[in-house]
Amino acid sequence: VFYRPEVVGKNGRRFTMFKFRSMITGASKKPHKEYVTNHIKGAIQKDKPDQPLKITNDPRITRVGRFLRKTSLDELPQLINVLKGQMSLVGPRPCLTYEYEIYKDWHKKRTMVKPGITGLWQVVGRSEVQFEDMVLLDLYYIYNRGIELDFNILIETIFVVLRKKGAH
Repeated sequence: VFYRPEVVGKNGRRFTMFKFRSMITGASKKPHKEYVTNHIKGAIQKDKPDQPLKITNDPRITRVGRFLRKTSLDELPQLINVLKGQMSLVGPRPCLTYEYEIYKDWHKKRTMVKPGITGLWQVVGRSEVQFEDMVLLDLYYIYNRGIELDFNILIETIFVVLRKKGAH
């Protein structure tokens, strides 16, 4: 029922993140790895302003998984990671290990703080943000974080999730 990828957290430390499984068991990571690599390198551009920068209509996703992703319920088990002290409610999203390996040095600054279940780029643009813009939003959050910003991001996350904006 859980998908448990190894991700990179604060200061580059690796940990197992919990999510509800949304893909068929044993699904290949290759399509995502290739897509993310091209996205990080800037090889994927948007054709339309509202075009998501995600793999959509992925045949590896189950019907239940599609619902979980659309409602963002697949992220709920990350509360376990929050309770374990590996994540916080708000912060830059944790990245997969193969993503981290191709980051430029300035991209790695995203890991200066604990990763979060939600963050600034999720409420600003979610899956419609170019990779380098996402990193800039994460760095803005890191250098300006505080209780008021966290509270605003948490409240805005509720509205983004309810509107299903950028959920695929």
